[in-house]
Order: sequence, then structure tokens, then C-alpha cells
Amino acid sequence: MAEKRLLLIDGNSIAFKAFYALYQSVDRFTNQDGLHTSAIYGFNTMLDNMLSVVKPTAALAAFDAGKVTFRTKMFKEYKGGRRKTPDELIEQFPYIKKLLTARGIKSYQLPNYEADDIIGTIAKQAEADGYLVTIVTGDRDLTQLCSDRTTVSISKTGVSQTDHYTAASVKETMGITPQQIIDVKGLQGDSSDNYPGVNKVGPKTADKLIKQFGSIENLYEHLDEITAKKLKEHLIEDHDQALLSKRLATIDRDAPLTIGVADLAYQGDQIKELTAFYQQMNFRKFLSEMGASADEQTPKIEFTRLDDENLTAVNELGSQVTFYLAMDGDNYHTAPFVGFVISDEQHCFVSRNVALLKQPPLKSILTDAKTTVALFDAKRAYVGLHRLGIELNHVDFDMLLVSYLLNTNDNSNDLSKVASKHGYYHVKSDEAVYGKGAKRSIPDDDDRLFNHLAAKALAITTLKQKMLDQLAEHDQTKLYTELELPIAFVLARMEIAGITVNRDQLMQMGSKLSERIAECEQAIYNEAGTEFNIGSPKQLGAILFDKLNLPVIKRTKTGYSTSVDVLEQLAPQAPIVDNILKYRQLSKIASTYVDGLLKVIDPDDNKVHTRYLQTLTQTGRLSSVDPNLQNIPIRTEEGRQIRRAFVPSHPGWQIFSSDYSQIELRVLASISGDTNMQDEFLHNDDIHASTARRIFGLKSNAEVTPELRRQAKAVNFGIVYGISDFGLAKNTGITRKAAKQFIERYFAEYPNVHKYMQDSVKQAHEQGYVETITHRRRYLPDINSRNFHLRSFAERTAMNSPIQGSAADIIKIAMINMERAIEGMQANMLLQIHDELVFEAPESEIPVLQKLVPKIMDSAVKLHVPLKVASHFGATWYDAK
Repeated sequence: MAEKRLLLIDGNSIAFKAFYALYQSVDRFTNQDGLHTSAIYGFNTMLDNMLSVVKPTAALAAFDAGKVTFRTKMFKEYKGGRRKTPDELIEQFPYIKKLLTARGIKSYQLPNYEADDIIGTIAKQAEADGYLVTIVTGDRDLTQLCSDRTTVSISKTGVSQTDHYTAASVKETMGITPQQIIDVKGLQGDSSDNYPGVNKVGPKTADKLIKQFGSIENLYEHLDEITAKKLKEHLIEDHDQALLSKRLATIDRDAPLTIGVADLAYQGDQIKELTAFYQQMNFRKFLSEMGASADEQTPKIEFTRLDDENLTAVNELGSQVTFYLAMDGDNYHTAPFVGFVISDEQHCFVSRNVALLKQPPLKSILTDAKTTVALFDAKRAYVGLHRLGIELNHVDFDMLLVSYLLNTNDNSNDLSKVASKHGYYHVKSDEAVYGKGAKRSIPDDDDRLFNHLAAKALAITTLKQKMLDQLAEHDQTKLYTELELPIAFVLARMEIAGITVNRDQLMQMGSKLSERIAECEQAIYNEAGTEFNIGSPKQLGAILFDKLNLPVIKRTKTGYSTSVDVLEQLAPQAPIVDNILKYRQLSKIASTYVDGLLKVIDPDDNKVHTRYLQTLTQTGRLSSVDPNLQNIPIRTEEGRQIRRAFVPSHPGWQIFSSDYSQIELRVLASISGDTNMQDEFLHNDDIHASTARRIFGLKSNAEVTPELRRQAKAVNFGIVYGISDFGLAKNTGITRKAAKQFIERYFAEYPNVHKYMQDSVKQAHEQGYVETITHRRRYLPDINSRNFHLRSFAERTAMNSPIQGSAADIIKIAMINMERAIEGMQANMLLQIHDELVFEAPESEIPVLQKLVPKIMDSAVKLHVPLKVASHFGATWYDAK
């Protein structure tokens, strides 16, 4: 006979625990209707955990019926000191009960009784019926119910971690039996439930007395054995109070329930109802993790296995196909191929043999102008197919790009997660199919792999029109078709081209850096008077603050802080600190940029082929990985030297670089409509000198000193990023009061900039998002948060995202136009580094680029002020600056 297991859930307690575990993020947990969902989310996390551990055959969630119970009639102050339940939690209780129903668990409450009493009564019945009982709660009072057959699980960290108590473990940890817990509570009282106990008797004394006498009743029968005079007086005086408190603490195990254990059969997840509930709550994580249960609802996918013999069957495909090329790894330049799927609404063909794609039927489909292709991640597919000698054409739907544009906050690269975000839950994640970490492997079972690939294709096909319609509703179709989709292919071709790196030059740099690091190291040892591990914050802290007695500026949990900002403050006081900062800087350059680049140079072409992440940032800016070429330092000469290793791929060629000057400030001047700022750009004034002249009340830019210009520059760029007076003071070294005055003067001089900032925040509060000049949206879920810090950050983001995002739009437009403009030339566009474009070209084409590139970049968009571009060229990237 199967073992009977009952799970009893203290509904109110777990809901409170879940709510406060996520309290700092409560405003982030809302669904599309504005309903707070943090307690529901946490409650469901607890359910997942306990259901997997207990595997119940019966289950019940008990709730309090109201504030009035038999205990409040006994003692009207019972629980009287508790603060009001937040409205954000109250609104979630009906949905928690709806969740329980969808998960096949009955909910119950009983007038005049608490959830504890329901649990105690059911547990007693269940024990008698032979069940093993598990109670999950956040309230330790329920440990009084522990027995040989009942375990009480107390959530300790949020709702995901629990301590499990049995009768034996209660005795072991507390030294008393579960039944004696109510005696201890009777003596010491309970501040959370607001009943008194005995005056001056705390937990230690109560515990000691019950261990000695066994119960409150027996204690009073042997009161003469109490030798402590004051204690004895308090016990006598509060006799009735002690007995009352014990009764209040005692769970009623014979409550008049209208249900019994026989009514509590665990039904399991009700897939249809649970899916709808998760959708309503916007719980994408739970939707994607439904696993095997969700498979029951997965549409049956029919597919044909392709091989050389039946390859002509793909001719049955229509003019609109869905294609997915699977590779095992993030770096699609080198990742092994897994297989592919190609389909339309009637047919689906799957194979592991990617060589089939080179053959005419399939190659023609992917390159034919008469065929449109839907896929997920066009850039990845383009590069992967290029490795096979196929140039992908005529993509009309990139599910990854469209999803990103619809909400840049959700930037997963996992097809399953993206699909579930848009209401499609019938495709598993790669991790679920392949595993993760050391256990990751491509399934040998064809059916398992092919079903997974076919499910991906079906998800793309199913969601295509729905997502394109949403783009149109957001007025983003042009952004997608004319900017983001074309730039994906521009980036793909740039990645494929790569940039040549001189390995010998890098190794020479590494050798010189090693010498300089060794010199710094020796100087540090000499100044410290001993050798130590300079890379150890603990050892470094001991040298600086214990041995050399430098002032302690900041502490961490583990000791002294030796962060860069701390060391920079200490540098004027001790030469050793300058050497430590130089040591760190040189070590970083050597390890990250010299050694790091040497590892990723392709041995076949001596190039590095970075990957541009098009859907990572929320502003639309590109990121670079494997290697990150956007992070090569330029503020120090040692960092800039790394660029010497980047060279043209042909003898007699040059590196050509063009970058926008102050593009974000020019965008700000244009979109704010501020005539003062626009005039300065229209007259080609030094914007920072002009700002300094205005802020400091000078007559001309000639009166502006370098220091005043530096401070004005900090204000200019700080305004773009929504800087506060505190932040400006920190950046410039002036007082906070002076920084506040600077900002006030700035807004007085540039009033429309101030108005733009205010309007952006207002729009964000009203609409929940802001937009760039191309209608790229950034949603701001914290814009109306009750948390000041979250709300303030969202407001600063509302100010700066349209500026940063518009600058990103402009350089992307320039790149698309630039690729067309150099068609037919030998020149190649190699890199995009923030506001800079890097090319290589034969010397004969440099004069052409000098005229062409600024012209194309200047005219990328029409602003109310001119865009300014500076160009340079030379034998290396370093020389092109």
C-alpha cells in the first residue's frame, strides 16, 4: 500500500513571509494590470519546494478567517499590537487561493479559529489515519505539533529554505518536548501575539523552570521550591496570567471543522488553469519551468528527418519558411554545429547533418529572393551559415530582435524564455534538454533532439504575426525593418571580417609590462619593508593600515577596504599607494588585454572576431564580447598602447577611424529645443567653455580657465546622466552646496534642457516608458515605486535614456549607410567602439574615406544642430587617433 503523506500549509504565515522576503522589490512584482504579485510569487516558490520534498498524497492550505477568534474573546488584547497588513499584501490573498486551486490544493478557513487550529486538528486526524504529516509555516509556535509522524518545516530565509523539526529534534535543540513549548510560552509570554506571561520571566528563566518542573501546573504545585524571592513573587502575582497565556498559546486540536482528511486528496497541477494563472500574473519563470507537466499541452509536432536520399522533399516548402540553425555554444564563430530545422505551416524538416544546407534545394531556399525567412537571432544564423559557404538573404522576422524592441528590459537570448514572454509555453529551454555545466551534452536520441528543434521552429512560426502586430502598435515597424534588422547583418559582416592583431607586438608589450610590474612590485616591497601578496586585500590592508598606520577611510565586512577610491585618497600621503595603483593598472592591462587578446587570436587568419551583443543593453547601445574591444582603456598611455597591435590585414593599407564629437550633448540640444545650447553648437563654440562662461558669469570664453572648463564639462555630461548635486560634488571635488548652485545656474542658462528633463520624467510616470528619436522604447517599471531610491533611479533613467538611446540609433544608421557607401571599394568597416567607427583601406582610398565617412556620419539623421565628426588614420589603430 502506498505511503500516505499530508502537506499542511500555514497560508497566512507563508504569505507574510513571502511578502516581506521580497519587500524591497515589491513594486517590481506587478502584473500588467498593476496587481502586486510578490507574495504570490514567493508563495509559489515555497509550493514548488515543498511539493518536491514531501510528494504529498493529500494537501491543505489553512487561512485565518478574520481578526475575531475565541482567543480574542478570552483576551481582547490578543495580537493587538500588530501593525496593519499592507494593502499590497491584502490584495494578493484572493489570488494566492486561486493559485492553490490551480495547483490542486484545497484552501480552508473557519470562523472564530486561526489557521493553526485547523492545521492542528487535521494533523491529529491524519496521524490517527496513518499519514505522515508535514506542516510548513513561518511561525515557530507550530512546533508544538511535532510528533513521531508530524514534521514542522519553518521557513528561515524567505520561503525557499526551511528548518525541519520532529519531536526528537525539538527535544535535542530546545531540551523540552513539543508539548512543553506552550508551558514556556505561558511563562515568558509572546510579544508578537501580544499576551503577557509572567512579569520579569524571560525565555531563559521560562525554559529553566519548565525543564525543572515539566509544566506550569506542576510548577505552581511546587512553588515552595522556588528560592529566588522576586521570581516567586512574580509567579504568585501573575498566576492567572500564566495559565491564560498557556491557553492562548495552545493550538486547539479539536476545532469543529467541516472537512476531514478524506476531502484533501492532492490533485496535482491543473495545467490549463495554472498556465492561465501564470499568464495573468506574468510569471514567465514558472511558465518556462512547468517542465513535463506542460508537455501534456504541447502541440504534437510532425517532422521529417532529412538526409541525402529525401532532400528534394524540401521543395514542398512554401515561399515563407522558418529556419533555425543549432550550434553548441554562445560563440557562433567557433561553436560546433548541432543540426537544423526548416519548416513552413504544413511541413517540418529536421537533420543533424548541416552539410545538407550546402546542397541546391536548401541553399536555394535560404538565398532565393522569392523566399522570406523567419528565425531567431539573424546575426547568429548569418555567421553560422557563412561558415558553411551560404549567404543568408531575405529575413523578414527575427524573433529575438522583435522581442527586444518590444521591451528592452527583457533581453534573454534563450528562445524558450522569449517565447514564454509572449505567451507561448510549448518549447523547452536548451538547458532543460541539453543540461548545464559539466553535464551538458547534445542528446544522442534523434527524437529528443529533433522534437526540441521542431518545437523551436513552431514557436517562431506561431508568434511571428502576433509580435509583428505588436511592433506596429508601438509604431516600431520602421525601427525594426530599417534599423535593427539591417544592422544585424552589417554587424555580422564586420564580425566575419574581424581585425588583424599583431601577435609579436602584443608579446613585446607583455614582456615590457612584466618588467614594469616587477619594478612596481619591488618598489612596493621596499616601501613596505617586507614582501607580501599585493593582490590580497587582507595582506595589503595589514601593510597600509596596521604597519604603516595610514588613516582608515572605509571598512568592509572582512576588514579594511583597499578599493581604488580609497587608494586615490591615500596616494598624497604615501608613495607606496601610487605604486600600488600603478601595479594594479599594469597588471590589469597585462592580464586582460595582452594575455586575453593572445588567447582569442584566430590562428588561421591572425584576427580577432568579436561578437556584438545587439539585444543586451536597454538603451540600444552595442556591447562587445569574445573579446570585448569596447573596453580597451584609452585614458592611460599604457592602455592606449594596446591599440598598436591592431593593424590592417594587408601591407600598404591603413587603419582609418572616425568618431562623433559630443554626440549626446548635440542630441540633447536638439531634442530639448534649447536655443542657447543650439546656438553654441551652430556657431561651433567650445560647449564646455561656453557652459563655464554661463555658469560662472564670465564675459567671454577666453576668461574660462582649464579648471572651470573641467567643472563645466562634468556638469554637461552629468546632466545627460541625470546627475545629483551629491554626484557632481563627488566628481568635481567641490562642495555639495556649490554643486547644487552649479546645477541651478545650468538650468537657468539652459531652461529648455530643464523643461525636457521634467517632461521626460512626467511622460515616464504617465506612460511607464520613454522613447528615442526612432521610437525605441525603454520601460521603467520602478518609475512609480514607493521606494525612493528605485523611483529616483528610474527618473534619472527617464532623462538620459532618450539621449543615450538616440545617440546609439544615430551611429547604427550611419553604419548601415556607410556599408552601402563603400560598396565597390576595397575598404572594410571593422569595428564600432561606442561613437567611433574603425575601417581598414588601401592608402589610395584614404583620401576618399576622409571625405566620405564624415559626410555619411554627419547626415545619418537631421538634428537641429550639426553632427561633428573627427577622422584620423595611420599604420595602426593607435596611430589613427
